[in-house]
Order: sequence, then C-alpha cells, then structure tokens
Amino acid sequence: MIEKSGKYTLKDNLIWIITILVGVALYSLGFDLFWKPHNLNGGGVSGLAFIIHRVTGVASVGILNFIINVPLFIAGRAKLGSRFFWGSCIGMLASSVFLDLFDHIPAPQIDSVLLASIYGGVISGVGIGLIIRAGASGGGSDILIRLMKMRWQNVSVGTISLMIDVTIIALNAFVFKDIQTALYSGVTVYIYSKVFDGVIYSFDYSRVALIISKKYEEIAQSIDQHMHRGITLLDGEGYYSREHTKVVMTAISNRQLTELKQLVTEVDPGAFMIIQDSHQILGEGFKKYSKTNL
Repeated sequence: MIEKSGKYTLKDNLIWIITILVGVALYSLGFDLFWKPHNLNGGGVSGLAFIIHRVTGVASVGILNFIINVPLFIAGRAKLGSRFFWGSCIGMLASSVFLDLFDHIPAPQIDSVLLASIYGGVISGVGIGLIIRAGASGGGSDILIRLMKMRWQNVSVGTISLMIDVTIIALNAFVFKDIQTALYSGVTVYIYSKVFDGVIYSFDYSRVALIISKKYEEIAQSIDQHMHRGITLLDGEGYYSREHTKVVMTAISNRQLTELKQLVTEVDPGAFMIIQDSHQILGEGFKKYSKTNL
C-alpha cells in the first residue's frame, strides 16, 4: 500500500491520487461495459444503487451511489483516519462521475453472459484492488470492508467483500425474480473478490531465506554489509553426519533475491539455500503492524 508514517511529499500525493483515479476508472469500466448491459450485479453500494435505480427509475446509478455513501463516510471517518477519509472522498466523487460518464461508451457486443461476468470481474477487481492498496476506497462497501477487517483481522478483504456482495446479489435475485442472472452475478463477485485480493496481497510478498554452509560467518557478514538486512543464526545438525552447524536466516524483499543468491554463491558456491515466500513480514526494515493493516 502507498502508506507510511510522517509527512507526504507532493510526489507521494500525486501518485496516491492518480492510483485512486485509475482504480476508480477501471472499476467503472467493468461495471458500465460488462456488468450493467447484462444486468449483472457486482454487489456493494453500486450494486445496491443499481437495484434502486431499476426499481424506482429515480436519478442515476452515479447519483444514488453518492447519496448512499454519505452516511457511510460519516460513520467511517473517526476510525479510519483523515487520509483514508480524504482519499475515499476522491474515490467516491470520481466513481459517481465515472459511472455516469462511462455509461455513454458503447458496450462491447458480447452474447455470453459468462464472458461478461468474467471480464467485468477481472477489470473491476483490478480497479478496486488499486484503490484499496492506495489506502483509500471508492466509498460504500469498501468502507464497511475496512471496518469489518479491523474487527476480524484473520479474514482477508476479499472474503469480507464476498460476504457483502453475496447479500446484495441475493437481494437482486429476490427483487427481480431472476435466479439465472443472480447465479452469473455470483460468478462475477467471486472473480472480482479473488482478483482484488490478489492485487492487494500479491505485492506484499517478501522472501525468507535459509542458508546452510560451513562459511556461514562470511555469508552473514556479506549480507549485513551489502544488503543491510537482519540476520538470525539458527542451530542445525546434519541427520547423517550429526555435525553441528549454523543456519543463516534472513528476510528480504523480492527485488533483493538475485543479489542474495549472488552474494551467497560468491562466498560458497556449494551453499544450500532454501528460499520461501512470505505473505507478510512485519518489523524493522519492513511494514509496521497497524490495526488498519489489510
């Protein structure tokens, strides 16, 4: 996420705003070009706005989206912080504009509702993932997701989103008495939730390396001097030889992986390395824990 402590530079804020706007634009494109023409409901506040618009004919989806969001913003501001609030204001206003603006773009001629649900889910999922990674929201259910995530830390945002969206889809099926479209909408929100889960969490992966070598001291010094990463020496013992040794353990970012391999093989070409994916690493040199973490 584009999230840190301290002051934000002009460049930080520009990147932040652009990321939010690009995310909102992608979400709106998926909604207007793929979901809406096939009566697919992607859930969330925009999905609820879509139901109200279809039933009453009042206003537009964009305007209804804005109206529903106002009380949610008031409820969420205190717990989610001012930066999230202002970023979400940008996202909400942009989504209300883009949803109506992109509605004028001719939708692609797709006969298959399944294809529309897949492509709409992917495009909108990438969009909402970018918004949430930026530490903001497009309004509505994104704010509920954040608040619920603070309550249930062990549940991914995609899973929380899926629960909310399934509720909206069930309402859509009940109102329009259209089970088939509701089932296709279920495919949409499943893909959507998985894609934005991937966008949010895939960039957060780091690596943990375990290095076994008789030259462990030299390897540890080389990592410390050149990569400035923390090192832990673990006690190890060979099963057959019963020879005691030290195992070098270090946590690195993905972009440092090649450098680590080069450093280790320069010291000991025969070193045994185990490199594992790590979903999150918290602490010095990495992201610090916060209750608002995704």
